[in-house]
Amino acid sequence: MNPVPLVLGVVLLVAAVGDLLWTTLWVEGGAGPLTTRVTTWTWRTIRKLGSQRTRVLTLAGPVTLLLGLAVWIGLLWAGWTLVFAGAENAIFDTRDPGPISWVERFYFVGYSLFTMGNGDFTPKDGIWQIVTSLTTASGMLFVTLIVSYVISVLEAVTQKRAFASNVSGLGQRGETIVRSAWNGETFDGLELPLNSFTTEINELTTNHQAYPILHYFYTDQRKYATVLSIVALDEALTLLRFGVSEDERPSKAILENARASVGNYLQLVTSSFGHTAVEEPPAPDLDIVREAGVPTVSDEAFSQSLTEAEKRRKRLLGLVEADARAWPLSEDD
Repeated sequence: MNPVPLVLGVVLLVAAVGDLLWTTLWVEGGAGPLTTRVTTWTWRTIRKLGSQRTRVLTLAGPVTLLLGLAVWIGLLWAGWTLVFAGAENAIFDTRDPGPISWVERFYFVGYSLFTMGNGDFTPKDGIWQIVTSLTTASGMLFVTLIVSYVISVLEAVTQKRAFASNVSGLGQRGETIVRSAWNGETFDGLELPLNSFTTEINELTTNHQAYPILHYFYTDQRKYATVLSIVALDEALTLLRFGVSEDERPSKAILENARASVGNYLQLVTSSFGHTAVEEPPAPDLDIVREAGVPTVSDEAFSQSLTEAEKRRKRLLGLVEADARAWPLSEDD
């Protein structure tokens, strides 16, 4: 018995299983420690490589996901290989009796882990037969979990893009959304999409909590950029809540509910992906709203309201910066 590879193998298995279960099953826990490090390092590397070419950044999500899966599978494979190396005669060659090489152990663990049927090697009677069964069971269980996790992540990515597209349909800046919602007399008809956006943001927040890897699925298509859509929607909510005259505002309850949903999203994503910017972003332009005939408060009153929302808007800017983007100053940004 050789305890060194045996102990090392057990450590690798515990690390792999713990991180995999943490990431795939613990919704409140977000990503496991290993997965968090892999995703963070991968994003930083790809962001440096794509500093001049945003197309490169679109690879961040798929590459990060694949690397995370490779780490899990690699640790499981290496861990079980080291466990079988803990005993000299744990495995026998049924065709050519003799010492078992590391390559042969690796091969034996591979076809046991991925349930590919019987190979040219067989475990020693007793405890090593049980260990082989555990290897096969872990492969069946964890490969199934990994496949389910990938499917769930891709569904969440689709939901994320759908939300961004829905918001972009109204406008890509807060001022544009407010102008498009004004029918010349009231904001009738705006409350329904705001309720819909609130529901979508709550789902988006839950998905980001369960699958933090969503942060790294970048798109260079403006209409599908979730971060910029969140900015546009929140700026529109700020204009509606503090910039539009009180008599013309949509329901206060609906506005506050929508703002609370965006606030929850910002709090979650800022803690795990973004940051709070040092400076406040440019203020929404009330004049653009006034040009559409929307009654507004005075510039002084609006400026005071923005002062009270300074921390929130700095979080928005920090999120934009973390996503390798610039604050939108026009519909083309």
